[in-house]
Amino acid sequence: MRLVYLDHQASTPVLPEVFDAMKPYFTEAFGNPSSLHQHGLRVRDALAKARQQCAALINAESAEDIIFTSDGTESSNLAIKGVAYANQRRGNHLIVCETEHPAVINSIEFLEKQGFTCTRIKVTKEGLLNPEDVRAAITEKTILIAVHHVNHDIGTIEPVKEVGKIANEKGIAYYVDCEASAGWLPIDVKDWGAHLVSFSPHRFYGPKGVGILYRSRKARMVSILHGGVQEGGRRSGTENVPAIVGAGLAAEIALREMPQRMAHTAKLQKRLWDGLKKNITYIKLNGPEPGPNRISTNLNLSTEFIEGEGQLLLCDMNGIAVASGSSCVSKSLKISHVLAAIGLDHALAQGNIIMSLGKDNSEEDVDYTIEAFSKIVVKLRGMSPMWDEFEKGVIDSVINPTGRGKSFSEHAAAVSGKAAH
Repeated sequence: MRLVYLDHQASTPVLPEVFDAMKPYFTEAFGNPSSLHQHGLRVRDALAKARQQCAALINAESAEDIIFTSDGTESSNLAIKGVAYANQRRGNHLIVCETEHPAVINSIEFLEKQGFTCTRIKVTKEGLLNPEDVRAAITEKTILIAVHHVNHDIGTIEPVKEVGKIANEKGIAYYVDCEASAGWLPIDVKDWGAHLVSFSPHRFYGPKGVGILYRSRKARMVSILHGGVQEGGRRSGTENVPAIVGAGLAAEIALREMPQRMAHTAKLQKRLWDGLKKNITYIKLNGPEPGPNRISTNLNLSTEFIEGEGQLLLCDMNGIAVASGSSCVSKSLKISHVLAAIGLDHALAQGNIIMSLGKDNSEEDVDYTIEAFSKIVVKLRGMSPMWDEFEKGVIDSVINPTGRGKSFSEHAAAVSGKAAH
């Protein structure tokens, strides 16, 4: 059985050279970077180098604008809450895209309970926001606009530069979540006019346990952790030195190899989607078609009449690692808020999986996945009451309606209504 890893959005393996660079900071270079002796100075120099490497990945003006955190979730919390608290005398209104990552959405909901207000910008069926909707949502009390570069579920690339122009025209802090794009797409904080940007190296062959937050000096932000004066007083707590060193090298390599990685995954993405839609009936790609509006690593698929969990489990049994929904919400029984936002039918949202490609995947991996997944769909549909009812004409397809019956959602509502009486 072939082993194929298609969950690179959740995490990637650490590159051997990155791991080798990290090793000395567990043993011989073990000093605390806040210490004043030579052991501390050696480690502090390593942090300074990693700061420069991370700054280069996003074209930051200064390495001193890089803040090391524990992960992407902490970075999002610091960016959103830190800016909100720092500017609350000026205003209490926030603007976000409705399909943001849970770390952003939940931070916003936390602030709303404390008296802040928020406008959530709607998206199209492909998950794309209109910058002019952002402009229309701005009030005199708006203090932060938050938009992701690439959607974590459906791979949509948002018009972050256009939104940045609006934010800067109005003098509003602008935060871009680059967790799903860093290392795979060019990021230019100066060109975008972004005041805050976050990303995590474990998504581009670096280690877990470290997150990066870029913060321009133009953005007022207070700390949300209180303790020492690490990270310029912006994030207290002893730095995870080995992980930071690994993050810096992973960022340097990602910047150097990005064109090849993008071209390689784009080729595989097209091959995989073309093969799946050719071999499987009633399958839908959620988000934009492969091309300029979609990141090359992501395919978000809904296969009708079967559930995502069953697909994931049988894929795993066949050696294929995929995700059923975002890795941060896949343990929940609720459908993805992203799929709900783009208006996806509930039954299709439940039959959802994500295949995310990496630099080491091959055409053989893709061809094996197409063959194995096609058989998995046939097997699951053979056990599915929904498929049986579809074949009998009781319910119809949402993806390719035949006109023979009701949609599954309509049928379920009718059955529920009869049961209530």
